[in-house]
Amino acid sequence: MKTWFITGISRGLGLALARAALSRGDTVIGTVRGGAPKLPAGPGRLHVLELELSDARAVEATVAKAFELAGRIDVIVNNAGYGLLGTVEQATDAEVERLFTVDVFGPFRVIRAALPRLRAQRSGHIVNITSIAGRAPGTGSALYAAAKFALEGLSASLAQEVASLGIRVTAVAPGAFRTDFLSAHSIRKSEAPGSDYAATVGRTTKAFDDMAGKQLGDPEKGAAAILAAVDAEHPPLHLLLGSDALRRAREKLDVVIEEMNAWEAVTRGTDFTS
Repeated sequence: MKTWFITGISRGLGLALARAALSRGDTVIGTVRGGAPKLPAGPGRLHVLELELSDARAVEATVAKAFELAGRIDVIVNNAGYGLLGTVEQATDAEVERLFTVDVFGPFRVIRAALPRLRAQRSGHIVNITSIAGRAPGTGSALYAAAKFALEGLSASLAQEVASLGIRVTAVAPGAFRTDFLSAHSIRKSEAPGSDYAATVGRTTKAFDDMAGKQLGDPEKGAAAILAAVDAEHPPLHLLLGSDALRRAREKLDVVIEEMNAWEAVTRGTDFTS
């Protein structure tokens, strides 16, 4: 039996994960921005707390409330967030600031608030839901990729920082899952790209629109994969979800290795010779 704190359980992967944990008898403390999530009664126990991730004080108070309710928390899942599509050139300061406030500073504040309590427990597992965009970016999502890159980097370093304290970290990078992520609930779009970007960002934006409701990923299977990772004796630091994510990650690694090899002499040539 585990106790989970999951941000964003009203829809998508967060909802599927909450449902899966409850169905096996775990306790879930989940956050929503408003309204009750559609979760059937199950053997597990559910607590729902309202939270606006952009409110720093509310994050601290909500994490504290979660620990008060449960006494201890085994798994912290930073799931809540949204995407931003469009060109870098046309993104506004307000759009970018809002994106990083929710997708980067929100999870950071949850982690910071939870760490003293996890340290006291000498146990816990922090799961950050990132994106394949944060490991193998494509066109049209540069700023979303930047936010997820930040969460990937935070996860990788944090894992080393807290390993000796009995705390584990996993960054989960899903591919395209059949949720409403591509709907107005979870995606924002900057100003429509002009003709100069039609063949790159314009084409990608259309592909995203056409993909809605046809994504390869099954949220229920994604949730089961996260449960398996959390239950594992040696959980992964980097977990990919979906065959499309696996393909993109491998293609990215191949390109990076090829480029490293091509420029190895230049790279080595920057060292002092004595």
